Amino acid sequence: MAASLTERTRQLRDEQRLLKKADLDIEEGLQRVRRQEDRVRELQAGGYDCRQAERLVELLKQTLVEWERHRTLIIQRVNYLQEEVDPVPPIT
Repeated sequence: MAASLTERTRQLRDEQRLLKKADLDIEEGLQRVRRQEDRVRELQAGGYDCRQAERLVELLKQTLVEWERHRTLIIQRVNYLQEEVDPVPPIT
């Protein structure tokens, strides 16, 4: 059974909220990476062993890649639902 227009509209709003959250999470993740990279440089400058801190930077970057992939899926879903809700392109 096909979803109703009301249901598709609700799904679209939900996905749009998820997209905003994904954007915020990615931005915060980028900030975390920058802060951790700063800490690594501080450790290196102090002559400390920074292998664990460097590993954390790599893990944070890998996490960001996965978040960006997830964001892409959300965008695809938003586009699909938008087409379901409003299949006629606007006249310009």
